[in-house]
Parts: sequence; C-alpha cells; structure tokens
Amino acid sequence: MKVSVIIPTYNEERYIETCLQSLIQQEDPADEIIVVDNNSTDQTVEIASRYPVRILHEHKQGITPTRNRGYDAAKYDIIARTDADTIPRKDWIRKIKDFFESHPEYDAVSGTLYYDSLPELIAGPIFHQFVGAIQVILGHYPLIGPNMALRKSCWDKVGKGVCLDDHEVHEDIDISIHIDQHNGIIGYDPDIQVRSSTRRILGNPTSFFIEYPNRIRHMLSLHGIQVRELRGIKKPHMIDLAQLPSYIKKYFPVEKRSVRHKGE
Repeated sequence: MKVSVIIPTYNEERYIETCLQSLIQQEDPADEIIVVDNNSTDQTVEIASRYPVRILHEHKQGITPTRNRGYDAAKYDIIARTDADTIPRKDWIRKIKDFFESHPEYDAVSGTLYYDSLPELIAGPIFHQFVGAIQVILGHYPLIGPNMALRKSCWDKVGKGVCLDDHEVHEDIDISIHIDQHNGIIGYDPDIQVRSSTRRILGNPTSFFIEYPNRIRHMLSLHGIQVRELRGIKKPHMIDLAQLPSYIKKYFPVEKRSVRHKGE
C-alpha cells in the first residue's frame, strides 16, 4: 500500500519547512509528497523546493481547487492530507496504512488534532468535543483537513461532484458528506495524530467561533442534511449534547441520542 501526501499552501513560509521535515522524518515515509501552491507571494515555493517533493501550482484561488489539484495528481492508493502549519506525529503515515489495511471496508479516516500552544489535556477534549458535535449533526464521522486520508478510488468516485465554493462550504466536511452520499464509510482513529497551529483560533476568533458554525449551518441547508445514525468503528456511546459548545447548540437544536456503529 502506497501513500501520497497532499499539502495545500498559500503564503506558508513560516510553517512549511517544519511540516516537510516532519514528513521526511516519518518512520514509514510517504511514497510521494505533493505541495500544491495557490499563488503564494512569499518564499513558500522556494522553501519547499529544497525538499524531495512535487510542487504543483493552482491558479484559481481557494483551498478547494488547491486541494483538488493535489488529489487529482496523486499517484498512489491512499491520499493523505495535512496542512502546512501542521506537524504529523512520526508514526502518522504508518498509522494511516495500518488503519486501511485493517479496515478494507472503510473509504476514509480522520484522526486526532492537537493545538501547538495548548496542553494536550486541554486540546484533546476541545477537539473531541468538536468531532462529537459534527458526528451528531452529520450522522457520520467528519474528515478534518489537517489530519485525514482517503482511498484514491474513493476520490475518483466523489471528486467530480464535490462543492467548489469555499464561501458556501467547509471543504473537508463537504467531502465527508459526498463520501457518505456515495455510501462510503468514514472512520476515526485517535492514534492517527497531528499537532496544528492555533493561528486560526487565536488570530481570528470571530471567524472560528462565529463564521465557522454559520457556514456549517448553510452547508447543511445546501445538502438537506438530517441527523442520522453514526457509522464508524468505535464502541457505542452517548453524546451529551449539554456539553457541546454553546455556539454549536444554538445553531443545531438536536436531541440526545444513542450513537451506533456499523455492524451493530
């Protein structure tokens, strides 16, 4: 099983080198690393060119066309995606391979995301609370851009139909919806771990805490999403909606329910 890693970039000179170093130093190296640059005006491309990576250019501005350019160009069985401001753990690629080899029925997977300036005891619960909220809303696991992987065969099925307007959707959650609509199965493995920058939270909290959930609400409306039974690999559990963030609860008034998984 071979893995292509895709990194969309736009003015990432501050972060890209550390990200690439973490990928080069993986216990089980990627079979290819593709950096897709989206009209950077800084030294992103120059820095990336110092490493054994493929550099592609996407001229249409936006994370979705940039991501798509990389996914379409990927050569290998598994497409792993991370962001330039993210550092995958040293066993990241190995854990991704282990997941797909152990779960041949699954089409995609996400893992845990920690934030670089927050202790894991704080960052972990924040992330899992977010994932739990999206599970309830979608009825299946979401894919999280900085830490996700999918089969190339899955992308070939859904890629032509994904939504393209970054102002309308969150591209990672949107692809999750399209995979589900094609009867694909998305898993979650907490052992697939990365550490990401908090720049989007601390640098623009209004965008993260207000615009983000607003766009989720709009995206659900576009897709006609109803809360459905969860399909995944973890044991059944109850999600306590009283513990969800208030900004999620006020937009999505859903009832507490049992979350069950494939094969139960």
